[in-house]
Amino acid sequence: MMNVLVCIKRVPATGSRITLTPDEQEIDARYLNFTFSPHEECAVEEAVRLIEAHGGTSVVLTLGPDAATDILVDAMTLGMERAVLLETESGDWDPGATAAAIVEAVRAQQAAGTAFDLILMGNEAADTGDYQVGIRVAHVLGLPCVTGVKELKIDNGNAVARREVKGGWEVFEAPLPAVVTVKEGINLPRYPSLRGRLTAKKKPIERMKPQRAHGGLEKVRFKVPPEQTSVAEVLGKGAEAAPLAVDLLQRLGVL
Repeated sequence: MMNVLVCIKRVPATGSRITLTPDEQEIDARYLNFTFSPHEECAVEEAVRLIEAHGGTSVVLTLGPDAATDILVDAMTLGMERAVLLETESGDWDPGATAAAIVEAVRAQQAAGTAFDLILMGNEAADTGDYQVGIRVAHVLGLPCVTGVKELKIDNGNAVARREVKGGWEVFEAPLPAVVTVKEGINLPRYPSLRGRLTAKKKPIERMKPQRAHGGLEKVRFKVPPEQTSVAEVLGKGAEAAPLAVDLLQRLGVL
């Protein structure tokens, strides 16, 4: 039996066109769809598989505004049992503030009788790519931490984690409780079932209002990178274009 916590983040759906508010302080979310990061989707799947194999309970947690409840419901649709929203005002929190809020929630859950054997996170968020939150949480809680994991097993109270490196694998063995950040490819996430969707809608979502820790990074403004453009050139029509096409291929070094 084991208790697993998965931390996820609400991010714009892949491929969404990002626009900013006039003050360049926030992403204009009026026309965006949101989801959680692919690495975190694999973390949810890994937690569900571990509970299926070893028994226990699973909890999914996110930090964000009330609208972030949508990804918590999505995670419960996939098999997570409980959900916790660390409710904040709109706006992104830096890695230090985010980690402090998660630590506060973990300790509150522990005081309420739920001590986590394993805390799973995505290796990095899809929007900010911080790579920091899992390590910061582990450091404050005094837990071992393995990052970039592509294979995970629980064996006799230890987490055996494999990380892919050039030409092979690194294998780590960490005693539980531990923090593990996983990468996309550790598993193939399942599709939500109709039963899962119906069950998830009935599950309550616990709420906490964390105090924002200051002293970390300070956001100045957002900046959208210039869009990549492409140009098409019509060489000609019919047979008259053939010599031009051959000349172009020669200049490109294809012929």
